[in-house]
Amino acid sequence: MTERYVLDLQEIDETRIAVVGGKGAHLGGLSRIEDVRVPGGFCVTTDAFRRIMAEAPSVDDLLDRLSRSDADDREAIRTLSAELRRTIEGIAIPDDLAAAVTRALARSGEQAAYAVRSSATAEDLPTASFAGQQDTYLNVVGPTAVLRHISRCWASLFTERAVTYRRRNGIDHRTVHMAVVVQQMVFPDASGILFTADPVTGNRKVATVDAGFGLGEALVSGLVNPDVFAVRDGEVVARTIGAKQRAVQAVPDGGTREVAVDAQRQGQPALTDAQAVRLVRLGRRIEAHFGSPQDIEWCLVGDGFQIVQSRPITTLFPIPEAGDQDNHLYVSVGHQQMMTDPMKPLGLSMWQLTAMVAMHEAGGRLFVDVTRRLATPAGRAALLEIMGRGDPLVRDALETVLDRDDFVPSLPDAPPGSPQSGRPPAGGASAPAEADPAIVAQLIERSRASIAALERDIRTKTGPALFDFLLGEAFEEHKRVLGDPLNVQAIMAGMEATWWLNDKLHEWLGEKNAADTLTLSAPGNITSEMGLELIDVADVIRPHPEVVEFLQGVEDEGFLEELTKLPGGTAARDALETYLDRYGMRCAGEIDITRPRWRERPTTLVPAVLDNVRNFEPGAAGRRFEEGRQKALRKEQEVLARLRALPDGDRKADETKRMIDRVRAFIGYREYPKYDIISRYFVYKRALMEEAGHLVRAGVLPELEDVFYLTFQEFHEAVRSQRVDDRLIQRRKDAFRSYHALTPPRVLTSDGEALTGAYRRDDVPAGALVGVPVSAGTVEGRARVILDMAEADLDAGDILVTAFTDPSWSPLFVGIAGLVTEVGGQMTHGAVIAREYGLPAVVGVEQATRLIRDGQRIRVHGTDGYVEILS
Repeated sequence: MTERYVLDLQEIDETRIAVVGGKGAHLGGLSRIEDVRVPGGFCVTTDAFRRIMAEAPSVDDLLDRLSRSDADDREAIRTLSAELRRTIEGIAIPDDLAAAVTRALARSGEQAAYAVRSSATAEDLPTASFAGQQDTYLNVVGPTAVLRHISRCWASLFTERAVTYRRRNGIDHRTVHMAVVVQQMVFPDASGILFTADPVTGNRKVATVDAGFGLGEALVSGLVNPDVFAVRDGEVVARTIGAKQRAVQAVPDGGTREVAVDAQRQGQPALTDAQAVRLVRLGRRIEAHFGSPQDIEWCLVGDGFQIVQSRPITTLFPIPEAGDQDNHLYVSVGHQQMMTDPMKPLGLSMWQLTAMVAMHEAGGRLFVDVTRRLATPAGRAALLEIMGRGDPLVRDALETVLDRDDFVPSLPDAPPGSPQSGRPPAGGASAPAEADPAIVAQLIERSRASIAALERDIRTKTGPALFDFLLGEAFEEHKRVLGDPLNVQAIMAGMEATWWLNDKLHEWLGEKNAADTLTLSAPGNITSEMGLELIDVADVIRPHPEVVEFLQGVEDEGFLEELTKLPGGTAARDALETYLDRYGMRCAGEIDITRPRWRERPTTLVPAVLDNVRNFEPGAAGRRFEEGRQKALRKEQEVLARLRALPDGDRKADETKRMIDRVRAFIGYREYPKYDIISRYFVYKRALMEEAGHLVRAGVLPELEDVFYLTFQEFHEAVRSQRVDDRLIQRRKDAFRSYHALTPPRVLTSDGEALTGAYRRDDVPAGALVGVPVSAGTVEGRARVILDMAEADLDAGDILVTAFTDPSWSPLFVGIAGLVTEVGGQMTHGAVIAREYGLPAVVGVEQATRLIRDGQRIRVHGTDGYVEILS
């Protein structure tokens, strides 16, 4: 009976997390690796913890109260967690359990010194590191002291920090149990931490060793600046020797103390280069055993290393699988699409299947491999030019890698028109279309006809035949429409005209970003129309106070039918239905097909409608569009008059007029291809969810949305075989949850190095936040930091600060005074719409939502590309 309460480390491996917790399982696994020395010891199992918890019925009540408490109520969490700890520490350890621990101690010597360390079942997992969440006690001497500290470790499962961390990561307190590791104490000459991948850059080929004198507590607690060694390919490539003025040492009677380090030793390295290289070699063996980069705690005793802990490094962004050993350079798709959140497997695979280029998944995000494009001089120049126009940080990150010479291979230029050349064939996008609006009308008509045919044809397809139809006809037509040379030509015509106007008018007139004003209220922009039409919806609702009051309390997605019971409610419902007929396929993060569309969740639009009711007068949409058009016309007349006064002015004015006509004819179409894609996606989704419904009704799946965690191919197979692996879906859910904690890099190498790029500007005021200027003007106002459109509450004059804005955010743009985002470039959706509406905007501001606090006054310099925090 008692033997299940204690297990020797030699009996344990990493599969026993449920019995000995994460730390215990890892230590058991470490002790089985050849040439890896782990201090001897044992684990007090989770069975012992459950036995203790059962001894105090009051624990159940406290756990109930903790689960019901508000996640933001820090005082309640502090009080309840302290009471739980007191209760657990006060429980007497049953005699049989205490005897099992004492017998295990006797095997190594009862009066020997031990480290007593907590080991929770939700600790040191591949997707979440709980470093520092529970307690460790060093140099514990004698059975009575060991048992007392085992109780403290059990109680440390409920430190305020651990409770808060579990709440934030969606982990139920009742599902986590505590084991305790008891190991023979090591008294090292030096100790520290080894990261088998660079924890800052993510580079998997560079290991980092932090080292100090004495016990590792001095490093962990921040008492000393450690020595830092960077090791690559078996040699130290960088070292920094810290001034190690203090150390932590064991006290003979138990416990530890802080001591001063001799002045002569303070500047000496705690390890030799040879020892650092040997330690990394040991670390690589541990990494290979566990299958992922590790954060390893080590001790140096004499000239031998002992390993006291190893856990996964959970902050590293994963690397796309390449299937070879070559160097690869990846660019983030999310930063181009203004959606850097993780996507679910069905969303990822659908975007991959319908994309025009091959895409690679990592960390729930998509990347394009640009290595071949960068290998030739022409391909490199073309890609850097287009990336620099879009997002200067991507260009800078790419150039950082290219400056290393040896990472990207050099190849001769390929023939024009080949994928590697970077130059389109004759008659392609390099010959922009003349400003003939009929081209745009023709493209839109083709798109509508193609989507109508899709809706007609998909109605008759069910079961495996639906998937065959999508993979064959539907996705091929999807790509044919997107890749139509006329479509590419129309997109590029507007973009190239914008660049030409900005470059030439800056050169000739000293005007910065002149195209921003010249493109105000450009016709045919489906995304800006979407924002203005929601003002028209508000015009219908505003005269009916009962409808407004009803909408203020709406929570149920079936509210549209309820509206008809109110005076004016039928007109309000009809206006919303008409809006949803045209735009209901849209939503935040719309490139992920699994995200709920406005048609599926119409309550998302209610805050924006109510803001419009409050902030606008009737007819504001039409007036606003006309004001923008007149402002653009006045700017055109002013620019042309100034040009004619210059030498060779008539030619410059004529060229400029032609480009203004071109930009106004084509820039609105820039948004239409995305509308086409998302319209198709909603058709696909409705058909696929019908199939998901069949699987649920057949008992193959418990929940409709479980299909979101299957790839398209796996979904197809599930429909064909009527079988699904439940464990696969659970693993995918766990992984998706963990991906939210990762920040996707703009550029990623196959070595795992994550690069964000830098602006390298010296023309901004001290303390200002730098970004990309995408819409001219300067505005000062209250910052509203909003991460979810459904929670928007904006007043006229507010400045929207958010992570990214895909087209679904544009209804909010009509009521704000300025825009700041963390992601974006000159031609991303938010930038295009900001210019349409005349909003000063700066995008690509790193960590804007953390550095700017909600409610602060800020000044946005949309012409010069920076943001000042005023209060």
